[in-house]
Amino acid sequence: MQPSFDNSRAKLSLLPLLTFVALFLGAGLYLHSQGVDYAFYQLPAPVAILPAIVLAFWLNKTSINQSVETFIKGAGHSNIITMCLIYLLAGAFSAVAGATGGVDAVVNAGLSLIPPAFLLPGLFLIAAVVSTAMGTSMGTIGAIGPIAYAVSIKTGIDPALMAGTIVSGAMFGDNLSIISDTTIAATRTQGCEMKDKFKENLKIALPAALLTVLLLVFLTPEPQAVETKPFEWLLVLPYIFILVLAVMGLNVFAVLFSGIIFAAAVGFAGDYEGGAFVKDVYKGFTDMQEIFLLSMFIGGLSEFIRINGGLEYIAKKIHKLTAALGKFNTKVADQLGIAALVLTSNMCIANNTVSIIVAGPVAKKLAEDSDISPKRSASLLDIFACVMQGSLPYGAQALLLGTTFGINPFEVSMSSFYCFILAITAVTVIVLRRNKA
Repeated sequence: MQPSFDNSRAKLSLLPLLTFVALFLGAGLYLHSQGVDYAFYQLPAPVAILPAIVLAFWLNKTSINQSVETFIKGAGHSNIITMCLIYLLAGAFSAVAGATGGVDAVVNAGLSLIPPAFLLPGLFLIAAVVSTAMGTSMGTIGAIGPIAYAVSIKTGIDPALMAGTIVSGAMFGDNLSIISDTTIAATRTQGCEMKDKFKENLKIALPAALLTVLLLVFLTPEPQAVETKPFEWLLVLPYIFILVLAVMGLNVFAVLFSGIIFAAAVGFAGDYEGGAFVKDVYKGFTDMQEIFLLSMFIGGLSEFIRINGGLEYIAKKIHKLTAALGKFNTKVADQLGIAALVLTSNMCIANNTVSIIVAGPVAKKLAEDSDISPKRSASLLDIFACVMQGSLPYGAQALLLGTTFGINPFEVSMSSFYCFILAITAVTVIVLRRNKA
């Protein structure tokens, strides 16, 4: 039997989630103060959430059997399971396409096409294309970061500016890619199709990217040529293949499965072997282990919050905070509420995917209450999570590039111009298109 709603119970139901955030954030801050590298990634999120789950069981005030059923219902929700299966396939595609040389091919193809006078905007576009194809900002930074550092040394471009340019391009693709875990989380929690979210997102991300390119053209110093390595255009095709299929509206499972087979076929045309293919598929699965487990645990935890009225309580509080704006337009107020919700979540957790999973249920309720389309709420979740993630000096992206370039991560985050431009563009679209949400 579902517990009846009351204000005290609703507030108390949020305590486990706050416990998870406090543990995750607190451990990161402490380890960072001790000078530990990647401090916010030393405590795995699936482990940090376990005490919160135990607390949720205790607060539920029902039998252990009923609490287990509640947890399993949330963890096994169709949206959660679908999301987890998509994670596995996306990981497999990324691993296979990367193992066959696709990432290096895309990077070198882009560098060969960049005129020296447009080095910074060109590298931004390369990072954007690679991250859109790979679906991961960290993978993109890992692949392009060392190349960008070498280019920075050779040309004399400010390292912070170069690093910020790479983060900017990486976050563009992380936000937009149909195989990005942020896209998967946003679309599944809001209940919309990936192609619809992609098109809605593009209306905001593309103008922001164009403005970023113009800014970087202005900031690019005197031109100097950059050496590129040989590459095969054939290896670029798997990324183009899945993007085309996704935009055509093909089922996401079919898109990713076809992409895995296509990437393998391209590899088999060279020296890629069947044994390596099988191992790379499994490696792709294991690469998604953390987010797979966390998604299920968050799903179970969210079910406790839902049945005890926590989601309704948060939605009411956000409605109250945005009441002044609501007098102007309710849709604008609640869209800004969704943005504030995921920004705050990401600032605490320092992981854009996790912040979307945490904020997703409340965002969905806000969207439903104000008749905001699922594709718009999914787009806003993904956009503002990536805005915050790309701007955090303690985010993995800034930390990795800070290490690669030998500079302070704060310098990296302050030079991530695309993230700031994206935030301004998104707010502008919210206000100007307030009746078309």
